[in-house]
Amino acid sequence: MDATLDCPYHAQCFVVTVEVGWMALHDEVAKLRERRINGGGAAVPSVLQGVSKDKIKQVLARLDLGNNADLVDGVFALLDDQTDSWFSKAPAGTKFCHGASTAHLACHIGILQRGNGKLDREGRDYWIKPLRELGGIEPILLHGSEFIHGHVVAKSPNSSYRLAEDFKAILQAPDDQWPGMLAAWAQQDAARRRREFQAAMAEASRQLVDTGHSDLIQASVEHYAARFLPGYEVIYVDDGDGDRITDEDRAALARAGIELRLGDGMPDVLLWNPATDRLWVIEAVTSDGEVDLHKVNQLTTLAERCGKAGVDFTTTYRTWKEAATRQGAHGNLAVGSYIWIQADPAKHFRVDSFE
Repeated sequence: MDATLDCPYHAQCFVVTVEVGWMALHDEVAKLRERRINGGGAAVPSVLQGVSKDKIKQVLARLDLGNNADLVDGVFALLDDQTDSWFSKAPAGTKFCHGASTAHLACHIGILQRGNGKLDREGRDYWIKPLRELGGIEPILLHGSEFIHGHVVAKSPNSSYRLAEDFKAILQAPDDQWPGMLAAWAQQDAARRRREFQAAMAEASRQLVDTGHSDLIQASVEHYAARFLPGYEVIYVDDGDGDRITDEDRAALARAGIELRLGDGMPDVLLWNPATDRLWVIEAVTSDGEVDLHKVNQLTTLAERCGKAGVDFTTTYRTWKEAATRQGAHGNLAVGSYIWIQADPAKHFRVDSFE
């Protein structure tokens, strides 16, 4: 998959192909910045859609968010109508502002705007979540060739964000008008009303897409864990692309003596056995993400840091065919882990090696 980025506000236009892979995106955005600057211009203009960063900071300050520099730059990125979309399947003419993924935003902020490294995308709770909770940033998904509302496919690379039109209107309003517009917007109980609307739209969108990953996670909890992991409690489920750790998650994790940090592997399901003080990780795979050696090392480190007695692992698949297809191509299941097949649910299998 690739996409084209251009720089129409320079006298000379620079074009670069972006592989949507995380590291490739990092490298190509760095090249784009260098080419734009070498052409005698700025990596990004000082004003986008009539809005400067100073204006964004003023508006966010009224929401007690003005000191969040990452959020300011994230909002500025979501105003970028000068750069073509970094999604290869976006409709012709789609710009960055029409929908940007967490990876896109991390590279736009950290590399294109600042000339440094990409932001840690696990930090999105700090540079997306605050304004999303108020409805100023809304979640969308590139489905087929169009953006639909909500993050209705768990962990999809096409999950994206854009500015809500009413919030963008406040940013674009004249200085003598935006304070009143913002006050009226804030008084509408924005968080509750917008969440209700977003939930309704997400449910409508969910009917359009395959929710196989969410279904497999649910089955892994309700059938696999219930049958094969007696004594274990579910303390964390990552079944979506919104808030990575909710308040309920934090309470359950704290009860188990677990602290998840940026950089920790985020499992689909994390369980804890109070009697043995062991953890169990489940990764539900419909496209990728098996329990491989890297995942084992990440979460073993987490268990040791938190003083747990140990950690075990299971990869779950929907069918034997999907398991065979994945393992025939990759063969990446970690030795000592288990596999469970939803279509053959009465048994699970341990991965062993002759070595």
